[in-house]
Amino acid sequence: MTSRLEAFRLDRKKMNEKILAGGHLGTRRFFNLDTAAYRDGALSGKTKELLGLVASAVLRCNDCIDYHLIQCVSQGYADAELQDALNVALIIGGSIVIPHLRHAYETIERLRQESPGRT
Repeated sequence: MTSRLEAFRLDRKKMNEKILAGGHLGTRRFFNLDTAAYRDGALSGKTKELLGLVASAVLRCNDCIDYHLIQCVSQGYADAELQDALNVALIIGGSIVIPHLRHAYETIERLRQESPGRT
């Protein structure tokens, strides 16, 4: 059985490929800008992923939350750091963020199950 995170990864990859295969110049440019925004610059790419997580939670996008949590965990953020960042999102976004906070905590738990020993 495919896990929720694996299904997310596969679907995201498949659909991004379909979108980019359409060849629309504006879409391709936007995707490139999105990729470039998370490269090291004045802020590290690692820090930018954490910012992306907070913005995604405030904007209430579970797909974006999953994507940024996958990136954050792979870059070595500890649970306490992720929880602190998500608290900032809760303060900024208010109680409407709580369902997405639940989703984020579940995703963190699932990511830790995939890679035991990293918290």
